[in-house]
Amino acid sequence: MVDPSEAMSAPPKPQYGILKGPNGLRAGWRLLLFVAILVPLGYGTSLSVDALIRRSHADFSTPLGAVLSLDLLLVPLFIATRIMGRIEHRTFADYGLPWRRAFGLRFWQGAFFSFASFTVLLLVMRLAGVFSFGVIAVHGWDVWKYAAAWAVLAFLSALLEDFLYRGYLLFTLTTGITFWPAAVVTSLLMGGLHYFNPSGHGLGPVSATMYCLVTALVVRRTGNLWMPLGIHAAWNWGELYFYGVPDSGYPANGHLLTAGFHGNPLLTGGGFGPEASIFTLLLLAIWGVIFSVWLRGVRYPNPAAVQQQPQRSQNVN
Repeated sequence: MVDPSEAMSAPPKPQYGILKGPNGLRAGWRLLLFVAILVPLGYGTSLSVDALIRRSHADFSTPLGAVLSLDLLLVPLFIATRIMGRIEHRTFADYGLPWRRAFGLRFWQGAFFSFASFTVLLLVMRLAGVFSFGVIAVHGWDVWKYAAAWAVLAFLSALLEDFLYRGYLLFTLTTGITFWPAAVVTSLLMGGLHYFNPSGHGLGPVSATMYCLVTALVVRRTGNLWMPLGIHAAWNWGELYFYGVPDSGYPANGHLLTAGFHGNPLLTGGGFGPEASIFTLLLLAIWGVIFSVWLRGVRYPNPAAVQQQPQRSQNVN
């Protein structure tokens, strides 16, 4: 028989329901709340940005125009994430962005690996007869001015895209449906939205989806977004500035080389750029093998961050 005193002293079993689960408020409700905060903030920011662009006559193909048109949307994204972090007693580090590790070794490893890979990709396309590097288009001070400006733009664009799909969204989905199903959902979302980019009706969305899955592996193995950010930023910089090719359908002004494509769009990527080339799909498959061998262990998500703890410190780390 069970001792009545032991039965009385046993802790009550946790009660879960449609709103709350073992990790606090269920993931679906948290995502709905996040979207409810992000959408009006993003809409208001977009209206302000549109007015600013019209007033400054900014061109999207320039670094200033691109920052105004797209990267200022980082502000509502960070605000919405911060609000959710306060509600959930979590930090940006829990959502994959530890500021103390910004621009550390992993970031530069990713950047070097990505730019080298992109250069090899273009060399292969050159050997296939569908790409030419062209000539140098800028000189003197403009070389450094545009290199720095596009570097800032490339990083901010990578930060916006990566943190939108693999920040709060990936973490919260992971707490509800585990990591890889969450990675598939966010990758399909990112790839699907690339369909609406200029010339996005070819392999571009497929490549974007595959890229997101491969770099999700990097997040899983390194524990945060800094290596994927290095990969993404260097790839963007290589397209927009160094080689001067379209980046996901968008051309750029003020680039170093006047590269060009000629031939079958399946090989060149067409107007979308080299990301929509079948060569890029092959490269991404190789990346998956390399990262699987190079990066070992599982570091994302942090188990301590998954379980909501009401008294956790709010310090961003």
